[in-house]
Amino acid sequence: MQLAKSRVQCDIDFDRPGRQSGFLRAPNSTNTSGWGTVQIPIYVIKNGVGPTLLLTGGVHGNEYEGQVVISRLAQSIKPEEIAGRLILMPCVNIPAALSQNGMRMSPIDGRDLNRCFPGHPAGSFSDMLAHFIDSNILPLVDAAVDMHTGGHSAEFALCTVMHDIDDPALKSKTLAAAAAFGAPFNVIFSGVDEGATLTSAIERRKILCIGTEIGGWGRVSLEALRVGERGVRNLLNHLGMMSGMPDMRQKDGAPGTRHMTVPDPSCYSFAPSGGIFEPCNLAGDNVQKGQLAGLLHFVEDLDHAPARIFYQASGVLWAACGPGRVLRGDCVAVVMQVYEEPKA
Repeated sequence: MQLAKSRVQCDIDFDRPGRQSGFLRAPNSTNTSGWGTVQIPIYVIKNGVGPTLLLTGGVHGNEYEGQVVISRLAQSIKPEEIAGRLILMPCVNIPAALSQNGMRMSPIDGRDLNRCFPGHPAGSFSDMLAHFIDSNILPLVDAAVDMHTGGHSAEFALCTVMHDIDDPALKSKTLAAAAAFGAPFNVIFSGVDEGATLTSAIERRKILCIGTEIGGWGRVSLEALRVGERGVRNLLNHLGMMSGMPDMRQKDGAPGTRHMTVPDPSCYSFAPSGGIFEPCNLAGDNVQKGQLAGLLHFVEDLDHAPARIFYQASGVLWAACGPGRVLRGDCVAVVMQVYEEPKA
């Protein structure tokens, strides 16, 4: 494979059969290391004929479950167990992940890597890394899973996520892949700022892509790990890369994934000012429009009564606020609703 022009170096041969592990090396000149590099782990496992599946975790450094799921898979799966090629990047934003207590954004340039795609080879660290992934890895890919959690900002009801894709055939394939993954929910949504995400970059190439939101609140959830590990193996079965059938049964007895949607801005609740947010519900709870979502406390002001924040839509609480102290404009709740296919 001929790599596109990039400042990022890669010591992996993507076309070689077998198992390889190595690094992407992105230049990072610092006061103490003029020729320094950031080393980003990558694994390629290739055997026989079949599709290429890209698995990415740690695009945000403080989102841990995906990092663990992909790292375990990379260290355990053998080439002879698959048909096709796996490209595994357990921790894409390694500087953010290795910083103290983990960070969402890169400590090198202060950028959110997941708002930098398609990137630029002459840009900052996040720009050049996004460009390498977009120009050198995505052209190889037939399907992708970008694993996220709520990080320090929220906890999500365990789910896969996808955009409401304009291409009917690709949308149908994506819905089927999400169902095969087998998380309790699959959420079709348009976020506050989605155009420069890795998922959007993948979709622009007409590649099948699902994300995840499993866990959050800055810790590692055992149930999120179970759902994530089973889901990745389910998808390998679904794509014909491993033998076996997906197991989509849910712990509550449901036969499979519930398709949900976040249809409009009324599903989002925001803090009207800074304070300590006291939530009234946990992710996965049923909520009603007009119901109290939480109280915003102002402990530093004498006799300042808490502000009341209400849900603006009915449904299931998808994302529940993680930090106690929030700033004005922070999202404190997102509600999802049952998805219905548009009528022709």
